[in-house]
Amino acid sequence: QLQASGGGLVQAGGSRKLSCIGSGRSFNIYTVAWFRQAPGEGREFAAASRYGTSVTYYSDSVKGRFTISRDNAKNTVYLQMDNLQPEDTAVYYCAAESFLHDDYYNNERYYNFWGQGTQVTVSS
Repeated sequence: QLQASGGGLVQAGGSRKLSCIGSGRSFNIYTVAWFRQAPGEGREFAAASRYGTSVTYYSDSVKGRFTISRDNAKNTVYLQMDNLQPEDTAVYYCAAESFLHDDYYNNERYYNFWGQGTQVTVSS
């Protein structure tokens, strides 16, 4: 199971840090990603942390502003979001899958474990 937290209201240009805590053991075998869903939109990929390595992936829309990191000892993945803009307003979901192939890191269909989502609202 995954538990996402850290959402809230922030002004444009501000920062927010999300956390995703996983239960169980062997967290390091999971690729963990953040997806987001804006009102009236489909869910889109934001960032991912590959299992077993320090490799990270970002969508073009968040690259340079968001940073994903993980602490396997704490079963936790973080999403540091800087220079937030109103278009970043969304429900943010963390997702995890063990030994996920590198070709699928940004495809929600390949993730079997999902957190409940946390709302981030950016005011202009």
